[in-house]
Amino acid sequence: MAANFFQSICIGMQDGLVESPLPAILPPIPKDLTLSSSAEIILPKNTYAAFLFDMDGTILNSIAAAERVWGRWAAGMGLDVEEFLPTMHGKRGIDTIGGLNLPGVEPVVEAEKILRGEIEDVEGVVPIPGAVEFLSALPPERWAIVTSSPIELAKVRLAAAGIPQPLYMVTAEDVTIGKPNPQGYILGSERLGVSPSDVLVFEDVLAGIQAGENAGADVMVITATHSHPVETGHPKIPGYLDVVPHIGDDGRLSVRRKG
Repeated sequence: MAANFFQSICIGMQDGLVESPLPAILPPIPKDLTLSSSAEIILPKNTYAAFLFDMDGTILNSIAAAERVWGRWAAGMGLDVEEFLPTMHGKRGIDTIGGLNLPGVEPVVEAEKILRGEIEDVEGVVPIPGAVEFLSALPPERWAIVTSSPIELAKVRLAAAGIPQPLYMVTAEDVTIGKPNPQGYILGSERLGVSPSDVLVFEDVLAGIQAGENAGADVMVITATHSHPVETGHPKIPGYLDVVPHIGDDGRLSVRRKG
């Protein structure tokens, strides 16, 4: 399940990366998937010790706020805002800025300016439909958030979306290399006391999906904020309105369709 389906280089979209063009052909659906009656919903049959969730684009939508702040910054730097904005989702701010190689620009300084702007602007930050109820139904010690956002921004956005802060959270400060490096998901698994191979990762962008794969975890793709299909061969759901977490008699977690 954690096999890497990506044969081309992928850069990010919402908790942050731009997607390079991918083949339109979807790999065959693995045998351990259950296709629901909706073409938009494919659920895994496996059960898990724990769930790990990306934040932006996965349990909450912060696109409008993030693009306002980054758009102003990009315009001030003389960048083509329309071309730039898709590239900054899903990555740490310092990685996004550093990757631009702008002459005379100090990524650490500029990333701090962006952070302050994002903390001050949370207008329009909302939960992904059904996310609050889904998370509330999970045992608090069995799930965590793994986000590219700094801890201060993560707390502000979670509060704005009405999502309680979890017991465990991995943020930008906790890793030395951001997604698609698996460091964050490996650390999240360690904090929950489980193996990454016994975890289901919920992600929305290619960098995060690859991070989950690289950690050895199974991945569920959340498509709520996708403007274009992201074909990966992984299970996928458009949001959480039609699904519920299930706890088996053995305590194992799974995702099931409502009803």
